Amino acid sequence: YAPPPPPRSEGGPGTGALLGAAAAGAAVGIVGGMMMGGQAHALDDVQRQRRETVEGGVTYYSEPGRVIVRDDRGLYLRHDETDRFRDFGGSIRDERDGDQMVRVWDRPDGVRIVTVTDPDGRLIRRVRRWPDGREEVLIDNGFRPRPRTFREEVVVLPPPPVPIERRYVDAERSDDTVIYDTLEAEPFAPLPRRYTLDEVRMSRDVRAYMGAVDVDTITFATGSWTVDPSQVGRLDRIARSITRILAKNPEEIFMVEGHTDAVGSDVDNLSLSDHRAQSVAAILTRDFHVPAENLVTQGYGASELKEKTSGPSEINRRVSVRRITPLLGTAAK
Repeated sequence: YAPPPPPRSEGGPGTGALLGAAAAGAAVGIVGGMMMGGQAHALDDVQRQRRETVEGGVTYYSEPGRVIVRDDRGLYLRHDETDRFRDFGGSIRDERDGDQMVRVWDRPDGVRIVTVTDPDGRLIRRVRRWPDGREEVLIDNGFRPRPRTFREEVVVLPPPPVPIERRYVDAERSDDTVIYDTLEAEPFAPLPRRYTLDEVRMSRDVRAYMGAVDVDTITFATGSWTVDPSQVGRLDRIARSITRILAKNPEEIFMVEGHTDAVGSDVDNLSLSDHRAQSVAAILTRDFHVPAENLVTQGYGASELKEKTSGPSEINRRVSVRRITPLLGTAAK
């Protein structure tokens, strides 16, 4: 079940240093590294509100709902994973449990979604509690200790034993059966262990073990994360496959991944791609009733170009969807 759609309106240093308020918050009015209270509707809004600070050779770009960190190994983005929930009714409140933040979303249907994050904004646990007392653990990252460095979240694995062209299917050129089978399939090969959500986010090697659907039916204008209303219906087949999988196991987790072309700065592209992923995830919930708590999002900027060009490319301005439950190891069998 998902809430009914509302009326339309429009590596490096330790992670505490990376995202903690002491390193990046006090000087620029942000909490946990993320600027609070602002809204952005387009890339120029983000650029106006973005604040840049430097600590110990690490640069922090703080903007509404997200923070981007640049060190000698590249860029990393963390966002408020519960921000999408605000658009679907009910009430949200924040509570403290020691040094952890507990965000409780009481959905309009009486279901309660509890999300626990650590002081750095990392998602530790997400639980769904039903009015009859049933509880489903959707995400549980508590099995591994808090990483000391960014490098600890990047997992290196050998490539899965399938050609790269078999790891993705294009929604536009695939029928319903292919899309469903791709999202429902088990990993291409056995994995040595389960992974935290942040390890999955940060490790392309890990994600490569699960098939993905490139949603090339949804395209974006340069510098935009807005989905044109005429394109919303193109997500129908993706949504139907997700819904079928959730009917069998309501604890499944799907990741919506955002991508850009190579035009523009790497910081802008990372932020833009993250907005694109969240925009598509919001549509899947608002228009197709995919439960918001079964989705996670992440932007990857221009790091995974589909068309190898440094110029404008509509093909590269896209999102991908994949099921990541087998990587997290939390869903009941």
